[in-house]
Amino acid sequence: MKSLDSIAVSNLSNEEFINKYAAPGFVGLVGGTATIDMAIRKAQKIFLRKQEKSLWSHAFLFSGRRIDGHHWVLESDIEIHRKQMRIGVQENRALKYFDAEKYPNLAIMDFGLTEEHTRLILSEGLDLVAGYTKYSLRELLGTMVATSKTGLRSKENILSREKSFYCSALVQHCYTKANILFHKDISIKNITPEDIACTEVESTRYLLVR
Repeated sequence: MKSLDSIAVSNLSNEEFINKYAAPGFVGLVGGTATIDMAIRKAQKIFLRKQEKSLWSHAFLFSGRRIDGHHWVLESDIEIHRKQMRIGVQENRALKYFDAEKYPNLAIMDFGLTEEHTRLILSEGLDLVAGYTKYSLRELLGTMVATSKTGLRSKENILSREKSFYCSALVQHCYTKANILFHKDISIKNITPEDIACTEVESTRYLLVR
């Protein structure tokens, strides 16, 4: 039976929200306002009854607060900076999500992990970072195709490739190390941020939605 406890939070900045609720192994979700974020949010509206778009465009794992005092995240993303680009599984400071104009919606999900489960999940994520695992726009497209055709979501992503994950597929892959599947009838590389947000697994979800 589905048991998801949602706790709505207000009057906090993104930084305050993350500092208060984030912990190692917790899942983070954001809904961004950039063009690619809005496209991903709109593509997931097929799962929703009333909303025109999903609240969520990206998923990641919190890996803990480090010696520098910052919370860090494990994610598969495309990071573009002046004279530098990183594409794939990587670690970043959570401060990249502090801007409320760029990321008005945030969620942090607590699945009641044991210390061992947390170690397994984050160890897998770090292995993927060390292995230069790629971000897969191709698999993201395959997932979008699967959402429009009955029965495809339970099967392997039609555009699947080795050593690559898009954001929510990475999160699900790492959570399989703790034997946690957000939805048993959706394959790892067809899962979306919206699927994680409405998981069948018992969890507590902290929400900051603007």
